[in-house]
Amino acid sequence: MTDPAVDTATDTDTGTGTTAGPRSAAGATAEQPEQPADAEALRERALATLVTARERTTLLTSCVEGPDLTAQVSPLMSPLVWDLAHIGNQEEQWLLRAVAGHEAIRPEIDSLYDAFEHPRAERPKLPLLSPEEARRYAADVRGRALDVLEGTAFHGTRLTEAGFAFGMIAQHEQQHDETMLITHQLRKGPPALTAPDPDPVPLFTGPAEVLVPGGPFVMGTSTEPWALDNERPAHRREVASFHLDTTPVTNGAYQAFIDDGGYDDPRWWAPEGWDHIRRHSITAPLFWRRDGGQWLRRRFGVTEVVPADEPVVHVCWYEADAYARWAGRRLPTEAEWEKAARYDPAGDRVMRYPWGDADPGPEHANLGQRHLRPAPAGSYPAGESPLGVRQLIGDVWEWTSSDFTPYPGFRAFPYKEYSEVFFGPDHKVLRGGSFAVDAVACRGTFRNWDYPIRRQIFSGFRTARSAEVS
Repeated sequence: MTDPAVDTATDTDTGTGTTAGPRSAAGATAEQPEQPADAEALRERALATLVTARERTTLLTSCVEGPDLTAQVSPLMSPLVWDLAHIGNQEEQWLLRAVAGHEAIRPEIDSLYDAFEHPRAERPKLPLLSPEEARRYAADVRGRALDVLEGTAFHGTRLTEAGFAFGMIAQHEQQHDETMLITHQLRKGPPALTAPDPDPVPLFTGPAEVLVPGGPFVMGTSTEPWALDNERPAHRREVASFHLDTTPVTNGAYQAFIDDGGYDDPRWWAPEGWDHIRRHSITAPLFWRRDGGQWLRRRFGVTEVVPADEPVVHVCWYEADAYARWAGRRLPTEAEWEKAARYDPAGDRVMRYPWGDADPGPEHANLGQRHLRPAPAGSYPAGESPLGVRQLIGDVWEWTSSDFTPYPGFRAFPYKEYSEVFFGPDHKVLRGGSFAVDAVACRGTFRNWDYPIRRQIFSGFRTARSAEVS
């Protein structure tokens, strides 16, 4: 097993699973507002998502005490207490100051919790709020924010239109909850979290792949009220016919790659990936170790036999790309992934999710830390796409072959540091969410991104191949 710390090239926050989140209310740019929606329904939705996020934050920061809250388990991650106060500080900056125009409660701590000012490796050295102070501060901000929510008219500015600012903050907190869950996974010691396992399902015996027909579709969104800037705007894309795995690649399939010498054969690896795995002696997914004739893994403080039927998790982009090459396939592009997840050929339309436009339910996908592991491959038939693809939402983030780039007509909102500064070839796009992602921060259009060496995130993949042209 490889030390997680070797996966860091730089320690800046990137991606949404490991996001820095809203930086500052100052300098927010303008954008045309969405069409107004029912104010009370928006208020109820915003309240529910904020409460759900805070309940999860409380769980993740109350199940451990003392040093486990203030210690840094890896240079890749912040101490849990930093995330807790950062969540409160961003909520104060955006909901209390930007939306309501209130004076700052504790302006002196703004710089301490600015993720762009202080890389993660440096944060333990900062004069951070103690766990007790951080809890009181976050609770004080939340009480005032709920008062703001009660009196906000959801129109007039881009921040308040359709409750965007409240949705952005709920997503931000859930993204940090996912980050804190990663910290729990990296943490050594006995288990601190428990959750029931996903329901067992029969071994999936459906087709290994599906054909996604070629042709145009509408990618991205201009109408989803809480969509973030990098998901916008909706635009036409042309995608050639291709075949896509019906389920994510499983641990059993990935073990075949290992057993066939996949980590010892440079033919399958991008040059940068080959150099990376050799330099850091990477020979299996993160948290795996071989014990005699079987593979074991550490999962949230528990050591267990690697389950063959679960989607593989904690692999970097280079590992996913190498497996795909070994299998005679490739990673799907981001556009291919979204077409498979959203396109309904019968109605020639795009949907919010693979199963339709309804918000995710427990029958559709493994989301929201309801379980602490992916569900077996082939689970959630109710979440299947019209083309027959399963588990496109939840379970594991799925690496794509695409660099993180803006859509045509992109406009940064509400600040450039959320997406724009990360555009380019350094970051690869992941799609679909994981078991650690809440539904508020997971859509058919939602985009995550990270460095291709990252493995501590809950990342897996599925493979594709181009259709033969007759």
